Amino acid sequence: MKRLSITIWRASLLFSICGFHSALAAEEPMRHSFFITGPSFTGIIAEDDSEDWNSGKAGARDGYILPNGHALIAWSDEVKEITRDHDVVFHYAKSADNKELGTVQRLENGNTLITELGAKPRLLEVASDGSIVLEVPLQPETDNAHMQTRMARKLANGNYLVPHLLAFKVKEYSPDGTVVKQFATDLPDLGGRAAENWPFTAIRLANGHTLVNLTHGNKTVEMDADGKVVWKISNDDFPDLKPFADPCGGQRLPNGNTVIASYGSQGEIKVFEVTEDKKIVWKYTGPHCAHEIQILTTNGKPIEGTPLK
Repeated sequence: MKRLSITIWRASLLFSICGFHSALAAEEPMRHSFFITGPSFTGIIAEDDSEDWNSGKAGARDGYILPNGHALIAWSDEVKEITRDHDVVFHYAKSADNKELGTVQRLENGNTLITELGAKPRLLEVASDGSIVLEVPLQPETDNAHMQTRMARKLANGNYLVPHLLAFKVKEYSPDGTVVKQFATDLPDLGGRAAENWPFTAIRLANGHTLVNLTHGNKTVEMDADGKVVWKISNDDFPDLKPFADPCGGQRLPNGNTVIASYGSQGEIKVFEVTEDKKIVWKYTGPHCAHEIQILTTNGKPIEGTPLK
């Protein structure tokens, strides 16, 4: 009986110790390293919020850290893929027909997706040698070049998802330029046009829904395949913090959380992460606002898979 009691006591002690360490692990603060394109800095921020790598040119619009470690970056006048030593391995310059560039995405076929804004708004697939292999005319419903479109992305079905700010629509284009589907962002339950819900970032999720950052309207919504809002988050959910300030870039993480870049922030919070039940679990309060963002690591562990951004 005495040996049994000792065995039970040891087991209880071991359980308590394991539980204590599990609690410590659960309470470990969230830390991210991330890549941002922004007005004052384009590069990588480390988990301690220090500047880990600087591209050397601020003011970028869009970008990715690629699996090879290079940075693929779109500025208003050019797109570059550069190594960490700043060697240029891919370059595309804006055509004379248009005023600015807005999007960059490296595709599975090796091409690079780029949008040009201006008199001939178009989406391009550019080969590694800089030649244009596909051109898709866009329908932004405005001549205001800067407001024609932002974060266009190629979908798994071969179509292209393109947010058009002043059209108050996210449009899905086939490769021949046909609009096969569109989602309105000036819905009555979102405040109509008066709310200025300009779609900036549109991300197609694995469940077929589309996550949209509505800049100027200061909200993020998730829409189902029919364009119905199934999830919405805004400053109304955080009346004291008010973290939304022209949300531009965003990312849906593998854990289901959503990262939102408040490009127009004049306060403490520049980027923040929220759970599905609308709890802020991480925020970046450093000096740099972000136009677009890519979370790279969480507490030292790399984010797996293709980033949903």
